[in-house]
Amino acid sequence: MGEPAPLAVAYDVGSVSPAEIAVGVAGLAPVAFLLPRSPHVRKLRPVLSRLGRVVQLTGSPERDAVLVRRLAPAGVLTFSENLLRVTAGLAHDLGLPGHTPEVAEVLTDKYRQRERLRAAGVDAVRCHPLPDAAAWERALSAVGLPAVVKPVHGQGSRGTFAVRDRVEAEGVRSRLFDDPGGAWVVEELLQGRPSGTLGDYVSVETASGPDGTTVLAVTGKHPLTPPFRETGQFWPAALPHEDHAAVSDLAVRAVTALGVTTGVCHTEVKLTPGGPRIIEVNGRLGGHLNELSRRASGVDLVRTAALLALNAPPPPAPTRPGRVYFQFNGLAPVRPGRLRALTGGDDVRCLEGITGYRSYVSPGDHLPGGVGSVFMDLLTGNAPDHRAMVDLLDRALPLLRYEFTDGATTWVECPRRARTDDPAPRNPPCATAVHQPEQA
Repeated sequence: MGEPAPLAVAYDVGSVSPAEIAVGVAGLAPVAFLLPRSPHVRKLRPVLSRLGRVVQLTGSPERDAVLVRRLAPAGVLTFSENLLRVTAGLAHDLGLPGHTPEVAEVLTDKYRQRERLRAAGVDAVRCHPLPDAAAWERALSAVGLPAVVKPVHGQGSRGTFAVRDRVEAEGVRSRLFDDPGGAWVVEELLQGRPSGTLGDYVSVETASGPDGTTVLAVTGKHPLTPPFRETGQFWPAALPHEDHAAVSDLAVRAVTALGVTTGVCHTEVKLTPGGPRIIEVNGRLGGHLNELSRRASGVDLVRTAALLALNAPPPPAPTRPGRVYFQFNGLAPVRPGRLRALTGGDDVRCLEGITGYRSYVSPGDHLPGGVGSVFMDLLTGNAPDHRAMVDLLDRALPLLRYEFTDGATTWVECPRRARTDDPAPRNPPCATAVHQPEQA
């Protein structure tokens, strides 16, 4: 009897770590990592080679299809946004379950996604393409103010700006097209309903397979740090039954309209005074959600995604936890600088209810600044209810201190929770943004 067919996992910076993949797939199939050329992969290749077979992709769809066909994989999937199209092409060429190439293109193109949702009658957020500076006034006129400007392709709030008035519009326009290869969209800025200490948006995690699409969970969010920087999430979301049902129904209709038939999706939904609205649909597992699911319910969402890719029935959806399980991420500064020291980790671990603290950066690391959700660390814990979670975070976060320098000055920051009723500041002066491993 020969070796069982592997599960091919296209790997790069994304929503789960190599170790999570190895644990989630254990007992299902051997893992073969399909690797693009990237700094992240180059750094982790020794780890990946210990966890499974590694196959270097060439970047040519035709040659890569030949390489992967030689593996005779039982399935192929990815947890990396930037490899969704590559993975869809491979699945199509090999006749395996997964997003079709056309679906992957819609999932990774914010304008096409909006158009598809509008045509299907699912959601009609105003959106206009912004291919170059000449289209600026036309896009603003079509969408109106307030608006949000986003890259057509991207994740983690990279290069995302609020435009509330003509002053902000001029400031964003003047720096938007420094990169001649950039493509953008202008969207209606969805106004959230008052939510106080909790975020005014959620995400809906869904699983699609031969029996249709089911909701795995609705994930609550901490308030965004302006302009659109994410700081973490929790299970269960603090929603009454009717809101839970409404956002779940909207997410299922959205992934169905986009043509998703196989895999796990992560749909972000704004809670507006007029009802839930789609922020965006992501065609893969959301960042850090596997850690949250395993801790809150014992369900491994990597394994769920792997089973779907193998055309096997997924396990039951996670049960609603009896406590509130949370994650919080401290954000890198908008201002560029080098980390001099990060302190307080030992103190925060001593608090009752805090179950873990992990730093993603080390003294000496240069952080280039920007408006993306670049995470410094991950704080995890649980509490009896949502109010107790907020109280615990308000005690824990001031214990953490990040010291930075730009060579001329030194400054200290502490992570903090925003509130949905905080006044919205102007866009930060630095527009550069990068993304770090294992985040949304």
